[in-house]
Amino acid sequence: MNIATNPAETAEAWMAQAARRAKAASGVLATLPNDTRNAALHAAANAIRAHAAGIEAANAKDLAAFDAAGGSKAFRDRLALNPTRIEAMARGLDDIAALPDPLARSLADWTQPNGLRIKRIPQPIGVIGMIYESRPNVGADAAGLCLKSGNAVILRGGSDSFHSACAIHGAVSAGLRAAGVPEDAVQIPPETDRAYVAAMLGAAGAVDLIIPRGGKSLVERVQREARVPVLAHAEGLCHTYVHEKADPAMARRVLANAKMRRTGVCGATEVLLIDAAIAPSLLPDLVADLRALGCDFRAGPRARAIVADLPPTEPGDFDREWLDAILTVAVVDDIEMALRHIRHHGSEHTEAIITEDAAAAEHFMRGLSSAVVMWNASTQFCDGGEFGFGAEIGIATGRMHARGPIGLEQLTTFRYLVLGTGQVRP
Repeated sequence: MNIATNPAETAEAWMAQAARRAKAASGVLATLPNDTRNAALHAAANAIRAHAAGIEAANAKDLAAFDAAGGSKAFRDRLALNPTRIEAMARGLDDIAALPDPLARSLADWTQPNGLRIKRIPQPIGVIGMIYESRPNVGADAAGLCLKSGNAVILRGGSDSFHSACAIHGAVSAGLRAAGVPEDAVQIPPETDRAYVAAMLGAAGAVDLIIPRGGKSLVERVQREARVPVLAHAEGLCHTYVHEKADPAMARRVLANAKMRRTGVCGATEVLLIDAAIAPSLLPDLVADLRALGCDFRAGPRARAIVADLPPTEPGDFDREWLDAILTVAVVDDIEMALRHIRHHGSEHTEAIITEDAAAAEHFMRGLSSAVVMWNASTQFCDGGEFGFGAEIGIATGRMHARGPIGLEQLTTFRYLVLGTGQVRP
């Protein structure tokens, strides 16, 4: 691993050195042929497979410490690795390699009246600082996307996944060595000390972009303290709205998946809105389905008037990302009331409408500014892999540069090439 070994070295000094090495590596990556970058990705994938036992053993250490601390079931699921998930990490790198080269696109090409030809072409961002929590597979996804797009990355995972992150990084580094690609393209700090987060946030001029992926407190800290540009997301306060013209069987199937497939991911539905016209007949079935899957509820008064044993909401529940098997429920008059609710309480992450009425779906999708809006689909499809990006480095909910799942294209900026034939400006 490319990590510091001098115990006296400060986090700031380590970050400065790591960023310098990363900058040099990014310069190499940006000039490598696509085939070479792809070969490195395949080599890293094979190394993850070869090191699967060691990765699983390292993860077991993290899980033992997590269990001793009494963490929640949902967050344990985010942390846990098994052979299937380790293979999915490796397959994700192979999938990224199979994608088109994001640096080979022509973004624009035109000729001015004076004969100057101007081309806008993609450019890697440079050095990415990635701060993430819990899910150790994020490190592999981020490494793969950055390598393919010509960026170097410094990864800082959560302290609860430190051993897993180190093992995954070790495998990726082995793959880079095998492919003859600079190992400095993917680095991690040597310790869990939060001073390394502060050092990354303060690395203006050394780190080009920071991407935080985690809970609300992490993202807020990064946005508050960073002296480096940030590509961030708000919490995943996702809504599923069941319109009065929804197909009941579809609504039951989609909502069960949207809430309970994995409750700890940011694309999980946290709030159910259902039209008053359909609620008396459908809400009891929706509640029964989810209860059978282990879900609990917090419900507004109109929902409790239909299903009397639903627990009542408390102040702030409609603004809360549970990341657990809990769903907040409200009955609304119509689509306009649903839109007002989402605009007031939502985080502009992902929303879905279930309806057979195309006009209503179009109105709903155009009426929101969320990064992702879906029609008749589970909110858990908000995922880079499901969007065809191979993987994702995060979900962006801001208004600048990128929104939704962040894949290869979103990890590039652009520059201009100007081709002349001796023109001078009058």
